[in-house]
Amino acid sequence: MKKILILLFLLIGITTPAISEEKAIMKSEIGVVENIQYEDADELNQGEQTTKQDVTIKVLTGEFKETKRIVDNMLTGNPAYDINLSKGDKVILHLEQVGDTVASADDVNFYIADIQRNNQILIFIGIFFVLLLLIGHKKGITSIVSIISTILLIFLMLMPMILNGFCPIASAVLTGIISTVITIYLVGGFNSKSSSAIIGTSISLIFAGALSMLAIYFAHLTGFAGEENMFLYTARPDLSFTGILSASMIISALGALMDTAVSIASTVNEIYETDKTLSIQQLFKSGMNVGRDIIGTMSNTLILVYLGSSLPLVLLSSNIDMNKFFNLNQVATEILSALTGSIAILFCVPITAIIAAYLIKKQKEKLVFNFDTQNEMND
Repeated sequence: MKKILILLFLLIGITTPAISEEKAIMKSEIGVVENIQYEDADELNQGEQTTKQDVTIKVLTGEFKETKRIVDNMLTGNPAYDINLSKGDKVILHLEQVGDTVASADDVNFYIADIQRNNQILIFIGIFFVLLLLIGHKKGITSIVSIISTILLIFLMLMPMILNGFCPIASAVLTGIISTVITIYLVGGFNSKSSSAIIGTSISLIFAGALSMLAIYFAHLTGFAGEENMFLYTARPDLSFTGILSASMIISALGALMDTAVSIASTVNEIYETDKTLSIQQLFKSGMNVGRDIIGTMSNTLILVYLGSSLPLVLLSSNIDMNKFFNLNQVATEILSALTGSIAILFCVPITAIIAAYLIKKQKEKLVFNFDTQNEMND
């Protein structure tokens, strides 16, 4: 276990690029709503449904803690942009400096960014981790470590690499491979079974990267499939958004590819342990039989994930001509993303099966040979 943890921290430490110091993080604080007053908005000329709230906010954190500010909150009737507040709600406050220096709270403008939700998120994270430990025991601990390591790799490696000008596709593949190595060795240990799954997943990730590039090129995808892409373009127009789209396809397929590879490698290993007379060809055939059963459910899972996250798009199809609907950039992006991941899973099955059959057979035979040789020398 110690060796695994050392490997984990070494990999993260060696491969994590330094985050750019030039990036300015917008300062934010937490406040609580103490009072709400409504103001006549007839003269605002922003539509009949516009309502103005004068919200009294007490700042709870930071340099201006315990101070109170009255902040405007506009309600336009559009649920996508309105922040509906009640007395006692905690909010995230965005601060903007007015002058060159900040001598007092009057030199700073306060804006309500959104309602504070991190406490609720932490509660659900706690429930997930507790259940993972209760049900998984030791495997639950390694699962938590692998989840945390993957998140750290994405935020501390993939994100800085892309923002600092590295190729998004190469960055995603490298991040995926390192995450695969850490996760599978943590869960399965250092053995031929885990090595087979890692090699199969890594090759499939590279294949998924190449396939995503082809899909983006031939379908003329722009990489602007959502509102967040436009926000990012406003802040960083120098980034490759088609590259970022390809990277997102790769990362989205990573989990399913790891599941597929581990399932096949574990099955081949168990079959060989049951009957060590089986040849590489017979082990490969067994791995393929299991892979065929996995293909349907795993591909279905991946497609359902994309459909579930794009349900508003699916519902929109009832109001649009179907020919136009399927050719919309956002719709085509979601469909090709799901298909890219599914094709990568299909590719992963035979690759992992043949690698697992070869490595497991050869390594087990080598171990038996070394053991027999050692016994003969002792005799």
